[in-house]
Amino acid sequence: MARTRSPSSWKNLLLINRHETDFIMAGKKNPLNLNALQLKTLTLFQALSSLEGYAAPAEQEGHVLIQRLPHAHGDHFHLGPWVLAARDASGLTNQAVWHALERKGLIQSMFPRACILTPAGQSYDTGLRQSMLHEGHH
Repeated sequence: MARTRSPSSWKNLLLINRHETDFIMAGKKNPLNLNALQLKTLTLFQALSSLEGYAAPAEQEGHVLIQRLPHAHGDHFHLGPWVLAARDASGLTNQAVWHALERKGLIQSMFPRACILTPAGQSYDTGLRQSMLHEGHH
């Protein structure tokens, strides 16, 4: 008779594997159960990690240091070629959001100045990139 895993053993398996650099998303969206603000903030960190002047390679291989954060003016802010609603960036100034992302192995926090985006954070599919990042011109 085959043994099945109890729900608590699945939770332990997730805790062990969530800090690895590659997520196997096996059909489940948002496997770390990030809330909406955490997903938005991670999406911004991912976008920042690709922009010159905001990010640079970190000391650890595969990690990216986000050393500069954007500031909103009015109800929006500019991020490279994109324009974003300021309301979507409130997590950039929320220490609890940074702490949650760090606890889940997606960033290493240096709140409020900078963070290091881990490979897991870079590869996590938030599903928000297209809806949040709008190409815009001033």
